Amino acid sequence: MIIDFHTHIFPSFFRNERNLYFHEEPGFDLLYRSPESGMAGKRDLITNMDKEGVNWSVVFGFPWRKVDHYKRHNDYIIESVQKHPDRLIGFCCFDPVSRDASKEVERCLDAGLKGVGELAVYDSDFSGDVIAALNEIMAVSSQYDVPILLHTNEPVGHQYHGKQSMTLYNLYNLIKRYPSNRIVLAHWGGGLFFYMLMKKEVREVMANVWFDTAASPYLYTPEIYRTAGEIAGFDRIFFGSDYPLLMPEIYFKEMESTGLSTEAVDKFKGMNAATMLGIHLE
Repeated sequence: MIIDFHTHIFPSFFRNERNLYFHEEPGFDLLYRSPESGMAGKRDLITNMDKEGVNWSVVFGFPWRKVDHYKRHNDYIIESVQKHPDRLIGFCCFDPVSRDASKEVERCLDAGLKGVGELAVYDSDFSGDVIAALNEIMAVSSQYDVPILLHTNEPVGHQYHGKQSMTLYNLYNLIKRYPSNRIVLAHWGGGLFFYMLMKKEVREVMANVWFDTAASPYLYTPEIYRTAGEIAGFDRIFFGSDYPLLMPEIYFKEMESTGLSTEAVDKFKGMNAATMLGIHLE
């Protein structure tokens, strides 16, 4: 079974009229102003899943600032899951510091979505104010026992669109503040897993943390799969393509090139995600 834990889909009114939203949404402007920045709908995703042999995809929208924007996008995610209940699993997304965020979480989870994410703050770090603003979101997510997927990135190296000024110190403080939440860190958690080698505290603090592989072929050499597995645990990693940014086959070729065991690759590709999401393995 193959489960893609990290995919983005957009309704047609965002895809076809993207220029209408740039002036109100700086994060959207940052990532999607270029016509080369791909945007896909649910039909595009399903077609690609069939081509790539993906059984399930976790789908989500964008962390819009305006309430109307993220509600409309979440409605599209809800509709997509209802039309394809055997292929798509929906997460709700919004500006994590929105005053209405916790209400949106409840609305979406009551409508059948299974998680929260990909939450991102593209214009700042996970500062103390942002971490505190997550209180109600985390409380509701913990009450419903659903995972939260956070956008993270490495604090060093080359710059690219969407790379925020992030410190692993603040990300660690976020995790430490919400120990009862199941947290998935996108993009390998910016390398935070390395500190699980420390003798004290870190592994215990990160007991409820997982990592996804989104954008890995752009950022890391294939050795990252084995290294992360050996440090964080081979059961703590989810394959995520960041579709439509990259296609799944690129990740699978990289995994297989490292000489990982079939068991480890199968865990990455879907077994770990199935456990997290409560999907029955055939």
